[in-house]
Amino acid sequence: MAQENVNSRSNKRFSESGFSLLEMLVVLTIIGLLTSLVAPRVTKYLSGAKTNTAQAQMASIAQAIALYRLEVGSAPSEEAGLSALLTAPANRPRWNGPYLERSSAIIDPWGNPYLYRVPGQSGDYDLLSFGADGVEGGTGEAADVWYD
Repeated sequence: MAQENVNSRSNKRFSESGFSLLEMLVVLTIIGLLTSLVAPRVTKYLSGAKTNTAQAQMASIAQAIALYRLEVGSAPSEEAGLSALLTAPANRPRWNGPYLERSSAIIDPWGNPYLYRVPGQSGDYDLLSFGADGVEGGTGEAADVWYD
């Protein structure tokens, strides 16, 4: 009899220790609300991070162009492009590169090559990325990123 009494008590505690369906639904609703509030902020942060990465990469490319110009005597031609910072172009005997460590340095965070125009609109050259869409113009993550 004492054994039956102990078993019924443990079964009662076991059945009372679980969560009800209503409690589970409340928790899932709270998680869903939090996700809907946090997700847009995270997405905005990530798109801003790619733009900042593009600006930092273009600053590195500009330093490589300055070193190239110092050693060779002029910036790479538009025909040679940014590849001239990685491999020696023809007719450049004073080329002492590579001026960038890897070929991925001339690819923007969205997977497109950086644009290099000689002469530039406001200087010797323009260095830019067309952003996420790879097309000139745009807003947000698709906005053009220029090196100043």
